[in-house]
Amino acid sequence: MEGLIQPRGILSLPAKPTGARTLLLQPSHALKQRLFTRNLPPLSISSNGHSKFQSFHPNPHKISISHRERNRGFICKAEAAAAGEGDSTALTPPKVFGVEVTTLKKIIPLGLMFFCILFNYTILRDTKDVLVVTAKGSSAEIIPFLKTWVNLPMAIGFMLLYTKLSNVLSKKALFYTVIVPFIAYFGAFGFVMYPLSSLIHPEALADKLLATLGPRFMGPLAIMRIWSFCLFYVMAELWGSVVVSVLFWGFANQITTVDEAKKFYPLFGLGANITTVDEAKKFYPLFGLGANVALIFSGRTVKYFSNMRKNLGPGVDGWAVSLKAMMSIVVGMGLAICFLYWWVNRYVPLPTRSKKKKAKPQMGTMESLKFLVSSPYIRDLATLVVAYGISINLVEVTWKSKLKAQFPSPNEYSAFMGDFSTCTGIATFTMMLLSQYVFDKYGWGVAAKITPTVLLVTGVAFFSLILFGGPFAPLVAKLGMTPLLAAVYVGALQNIFSKSAKYSLFDPCKEMAYIPLDEDTKVKGKAAIDVVCNPLGKSGGALIQQFMILTFGSLASSTPYLGVILLGIVTAWLAAAKSLEGQFNTLMSEEELEKEMERASSLKIPVVSQEDASPGESTSQLPEKSAPTSI
Repeated sequence: MEGLIQPRGILSLPAKPTGARTLLLQPSHALKQRLFTRNLPPLSISSNGHSKFQSFHPNPHKISISHRERNRGFICKAEAAAAGEGDSTALTPPKVFGVEVTTLKKIIPLGLMFFCILFNYTILRDTKDVLVVTAKGSSAEIIPFLKTWVNLPMAIGFMLLYTKLSNVLSKKALFYTVIVPFIAYFGAFGFVMYPLSSLIHPEALADKLLATLGPRFMGPLAIMRIWSFCLFYVMAELWGSVVVSVLFWGFANQITTVDEAKKFYPLFGLGANITTVDEAKKFYPLFGLGANVALIFSGRTVKYFSNMRKNLGPGVDGWAVSLKAMMSIVVGMGLAICFLYWWVNRYVPLPTRSKKKKAKPQMGTMESLKFLVSSPYIRDLATLVVAYGISINLVEVTWKSKLKAQFPSPNEYSAFMGDFSTCTGIATFTMMLLSQYVFDKYGWGVAAKITPTVLLVTGVAFFSLILFGGPFAPLVAKLGMTPLLAAVYVGALQNIFSKSAKYSLFDPCKEMAYIPLDEDTKVKGKAAIDVVCNPLGKSGGALIQQFMILTFGSLASSTPYLGVILLGIVTAWLAAAKSLEGQFNTLMSEEELEKEMERASSLKIPVVSQEDASPGESTSQLPEKSAPTSI
């Protein structure tokens, strides 16, 4: 029907308007100019765009005017709609490269803070080893005693103090109260405490006690002998645990939303809300890339300042000059962290949070132990965590003792540690990029076994060079090395590859293992491992070494036994990984089966047999006779 009006947009027009109606609805440009420039009486526009008149006069002229005013009403409404669209566009937040400016004002300062914190941590970590290992009257044997009897108590005391301060101070005041003493201490150590170390260290008393107790007590007595260096060691360790874990991530979680965290946290080194194994395989290995960039650059910085001794004159303490330069950088980076924190709080709006807190399960030590024993899955996972902590400590301390024998000078030792940090960062960065291929190609089981395999192979090579250096001497001499130097290089490779495999494969595997568990087991298992296994893994190796040193007299004398213990622990690690692989694959198969069943049930549709349907009726009219059939 040609007379039927087709609706189009706001106006409804005939398909083929003709005659006077066409002229009325589509006036010429000149006619519109004459109509709209004429002085018209006041009118109001109704909600549907038509004019409202107080009275109606059957005058053709007035009727003509009413049509004109109606058209004018439509034009006014269209202009108002266009203005409204313009306002909504103006309200859209500005973006740069698809990211809101407000988000960038959070993420860029957070990224710079994260870089500065980890840059400092690498310098401090390398420096603390140089101080306590190369000091007069000390050696690598001090490290197990230092970790157990000084570092652990001070860490517990600090966290108790932090908890008290968090109850009485605001978040801003708490941040500055915690980080400023760190910055002040490191600056004071480089410029005051280290130059006065010969005056403040009780070396004479330590010598008397050592002569009385014997050389097997050199490690514990060295803590008293070089107490200021040991304090630096503890403060450097606390920088990594307090400033990185507590201050930075607490501040990052405070100012970012969940959507921002999911998008940008992988650049810093932390996963957010990963709930499936496929997501974990894709994103977990990439979470440490930002950390290793800082590791590479800080390693080069340590190397540069450690080599300053070559350009100094005779009689100058080159290590004191290098230490002042590196502590100046640490202080500068610390002040930059404070400035970035102030800037974000001053210029970036914080997201609103719900006041309601989720209840978290609190498990004591005994409850954690009972839960670990009762669940085979969690028990195997706990074995992996404890075995890594013990194994890496057994090899690392022995390696550092050989490193001091090869590089007795603090500057040489520090320069080597700078190269070590850089190589560790590069290797870890590369492994993180390759780890996704390992997960996709070979699966969780192979990825979980790579770390203990690497540690076993490199550990055997390292201990073989130490214990059987004579037979290997002709071979390593052809390479221009001594057995000691070869052991140092092999130990360095062992630490580099073990840590890179740990960060890129072991940690993702550990986190993935929680995913297929039910919610109760997942939460309780993670709490149990955090309470028991992490501290046990870190202190277990130190306790074993302390027992060996006090029993056999020195770390060198206990090396053969440490090698045997390492072999046994790694073997148990591989057995637990194999057992956990079977349980993990079983849970994943069950989860996939449940998903398939849910998918199949969602695809069921009613199907009616032909004999049940009456003639002339469609099957859709007989739902009561239908039977669900899966397609």
